[in-house]
Amino acid sequence: MTFLAGGPPARFRLSAIDPGTGARAGTLLTRHGPVETPVFMPVGTQATVKTLEPRDLEGMGASILLVNTYHLMLRPGAQAVRDLGGVHPFMGWDRAVLSDSGGFQVLSLANLRKIREEGVTFRSHLDGSAHELSPERAMEIQTLLGVDIMMSFDECLQYPATEDEAILSMERTVRWARRGLTHRAKLADGGEAVPALFGIVQGGVYSHLRARCAEALTAEPFDGYSLGGLWVGEPAAESHALVAADTALLPADKPRYLMGVGTPLDLLAAVAHGVDMFDCVLPTRNARKGTVLTSRGKIVVKNAAYAKDNRPLDPDCDCYACRRFSRAYIRHLFATGEILGMRLASLHAVAFMVRTMRQAREAIILGRYDAFHREFRERYTSGEGLLPATRETA
Repeated sequence: MTFLAGGPPARFRLSAIDPGTGARAGTLLTRHGPVETPVFMPVGTQATVKTLEPRDLEGMGASILLVNTYHLMLRPGAQAVRDLGGVHPFMGWDRAVLSDSGGFQVLSLANLRKIREEGVTFRSHLDGSAHELSPERAMEIQTLLGVDIMMSFDECLQYPATEDEAILSMERTVRWARRGLTHRAKLADGGEAVPALFGIVQGGVYSHLRARCAEALTAEPFDGYSLGGLWVGEPAAESHALVAADTALLPADKPRYLMGVGTPLDLLAAVAHGVDMFDCVLPTRNARKGTVLTSRGKIVVKNAAYAKDNRPLDPDCDCYACRRFSRAYIRHLFATGEILGMRLASLHAVAFMVRTMRQAREAIILGRYDAFHREFRERYTSGEGLLPATRETA
């Protein structure tokens, strides 16, 4: 692995651009090894990807995980993680880690927070206790965690929102981003090994406001840029148009991260617009409930119709769950409430997303991303092989 111990917190190298689409292949060098892009980052909200072990994730080729600042602030606490050596040894993961800043909780916990210019006061969803997050505090917590890449503290806006609301939110996000940059510099001057820092483009669904935000952020020395506030209820076509407009304004030599978007078709469309990094809880959250992504679409494997289906979840997948177990067995595990069912479905879901991004990268390097994207979409929407095997075909 390539490490940057004692050097810059991260460095991005662009390796190839697909001539037909503008899709990018690159490598993000971090203090805990290289991350080849485009990349899907499994979500370990509370320093764990639910039901999976680090060796599962290593085995499928995951190179970077995401953890949640707000949740780790509440328990066990950032200082406790620091005292235990940092988030990497704490969770038994020696590859890269990215943290959000708590900005999404500004949206998702709207009934438990109060926004002020200084920051946000949250009432804990656990016990109602008050907790403050500010641009400065978000930098401190993420630095204490010891992550490789951290996010600016931003305001993730609800949908729908008026243009006036979006202006106030976007301008506050820019001010907070600048405050975070300033505070990170102070932490570094004080001897802290500060993480790389991404600025987050906000502005709701108003493209001219997002453009203003991108212009302001790209004038600052961020290590990368994130696209926030999308896929929160707006029409999908509008989401994709905003991604295309945003990425066109971002520097080519910095990584681009589309936050919280997780269906394979959405990811691959965004890759075509030049996005490098993705995360989402959707694949594993749905898998734990018995709905599994495959190369031919989604399977609700917990359904009784699969009780005698001896095929793997995905015949095109070589993950442990698909190599060793049938749909019938995994359906049996869900029917009997066995934890292994959630574990196997989650393992496949993450392996599928990681492999899809690896295949996308290979297609970009070969200069055939458009063909790969088209072939994937046709196969994924075909539904071929998803229905339970009939007596005649079993």
